[in-house]
Amino acid sequence: QVQLVESGGGLVQAGDSLRLSCAASGRINRNYYMGWFRRAPGKLREFVARITWSGDSIYYADSVKGRFTISKDNTSNTVYLRMNSLKPEDTAVYYCAAGIVETTAVSGYSYWGQGTQVTVSS
Repeated sequence: QVQLVESGGGLVQAGDSLRLSCAASGRINRNYYMGWFRRAPGKLREFVARITWSGDSIYYADSVKGRFTISKDNTSNTVYLRMNSLKPEDTAVYYCAAGIVETTAVSGYSYWGQGTQVTVSS
């Protein structure tokens, strides 16, 4: 089993920055991909960013490329999502996920955190 706990969400204004954290524990190893997803009100959960456990491969959704940065601290098994230049359309519940498939699909991730709310006001 793998446990994921997100933190760092909140209410910010458009143009502000925010950093989300995802603490991973349990039977997680270098074979895992760590992903961030989000679900906006009335919409399906969508891919945001992905990083390999080793940190040597990163991939972003086009909607966040250039504004968001995913990173990983191997000493603390924590994955971060730094979000700059936030827009109202970034408002969503953000989820951390872990899986062993190199994919952007929700179905490719076996373990999920509880989510953290990010609200961006205009």
